[in-house]
Amino acid sequence: MILAPNINLSHRTGVNAKVVYAGTELRDFVFSQLAGQFEMDPFELDIQSIEQYLNEQSLLTLPDILLIEADTNGLWIEFVRKIKANHLLHGMIIVVLSAFTNKTWKAEAMTLKVHDFYTYPFPAEDLCERLIFLVKFKLIRPRLTELSKQVDVVYSIPPAKRIFDILVSGISLLILSPLFLIIAILIRLESKGSVIYKSKRVGTGYRIFDFYKFRSMRSGADKEINNLSNLNQYAAEESGKAAFVKIKDDPRITKVGKFIRNTSIDELPQLFNVLKGDMSMVGNRPLPLYEAEMLTSNEWTTRFLGPAGLTGLWQISKRGKMDMSERERKKLDNFYASNHSFWLDMKIILKTFPALLQKEEV
Repeated sequence: MILAPNINLSHRTGVNAKVVYAGTELRDFVFSQLAGQFEMDPFELDIQSIEQYLNEQSLLTLPDILLIEADTNGLWIEFVRKIKANHLLHGMIIVVLSAFTNKTWKAEAMTLKVHDFYTYPFPAEDLCERLIFLVKFKLIRPRLTELSKQVDVVYSIPPAKRIFDILVSGISLLILSPLFLIIAILIRLESKGSVIYKSKRVGTGYRIFDFYKFRSMRSGADKEINNLSNLNQYAAEESGKAAFVKIKDDPRITKVGKFIRNTSIDELPQLFNVLKGDMSMVGNRPLPLYEAEMLTSNEWTTRFLGPAGLTGLWQISKRGKMDMSERERKKLDNFYASNHSFWLDMKIILKTFPALLQKEEV
């Protein structure tokens, strides 16, 4: 039996959530660390008995969180599939814990779309913080908008910055309209699909909006991201899941896409986002939902308390460099959110032009 280290969780959030645990090897460790934060179901369950337990529950007594311990026979995989197929259980948070390393199983867990996967040893604080976050924002992808109600500071773009954004984005769109037409024709000639790629991004105050780019990848590229996780340049930095995704020599990029990415032309449709007020000319890059959900700890929420931008400190400092660490990028984002000013914005804009031509395929 694995013994729990003496860890004192300093934060007490009062989260009212019921947790049921299926497994034996890590049970004592998990219970000792989560008992002060959650309502822990005392039943001693395993993979064979957890299904019967859930069948006996009503909609009012179902647990909020299901912690499943990966068994050596892989029975947990089929069990998770059954849960995912049951529409009555779609609101349940599922986290898989493993007492041993199995990279194949972690990939399988991500394919099954469980909320997270942890391999022992892992910091108890990380698990606790992750569960608290998931409880507050269940099914995080469709409900990230709720985060905007939880941040401690509300950011609004200063009037002078907003006027500057409108003037620059409006004039730029008029001047660049012939280039937009040429790029649109080239994209359509090379591959089928929409010319403009639209995705949900998380910006200031965790607000979600439609983010525009010229399509640089083949159609359906989003569905291939899980199969390319081993190419993520941030993945090797941490033992857990990386917050950012950046793939070197991405095989999904088209020939036209490679050109417009290297010249940053693919980013130009975001001028419409600036004109609409979703973004500013300068700020922290708005993040995809799967990245934003990883940056919810107190240490990193600061980056969402400043403006979302078309360009920023990351673009002029580290973009395209393989020595850029995930932690460096987070710190740059936090610094800008806390220290942005008109003169800093002007400096970033002037330094953006040399940074437009990337040297690396990232």
